[in-house]
Formats: sequence, C-alpha cells, structure tokens
Amino acid sequence: MGSFSMWHWLIVLAIVLLLFGRGKIPELMGDVAKGIKSFKKGMSDDDAAPSEQAKTVEHKADDNK
Repeated sequence: MGSFSMWHWLIVLAIVLLLFGRGKIPELMGDVAKGIKSFKKGMSDDDAAPSEQAKTVEHKADDNK
C-alpha cells in the first residue's frame, strides 16, 4: 500500500477535470477564498465585540451614578 504512482495521480486529475470542467475549478477556489475571508472577518469582529460591550457597560454604569 505504498504511495500512488504518477499514473494514479494523472487518472485522478483527469476524472476531476471531467467532473468539474476547466472553468469550474477556479470558481470553486474563489468561493473557498471568499469563505475563508468571511470567516476571518467574523473572528476579528468577535474579538472586537467584547471590548465594545465592556465600554458600553462602563458608560451605562457611569450614567446611573
């Protein structure tokens, strides 16, 4: 069960190209990249949100005094 030979990889590549077509693969990769960017943006928004919430709570506490 060693590594696959070059012929195995060529056959796999041919099947992938037949299934997705030449134009679909770049579109698919672009969609993956957009998803990763959205995920990173969401994570950075989550990091920024607690500090903004803490400031809001502090301002409300100061207003109630």
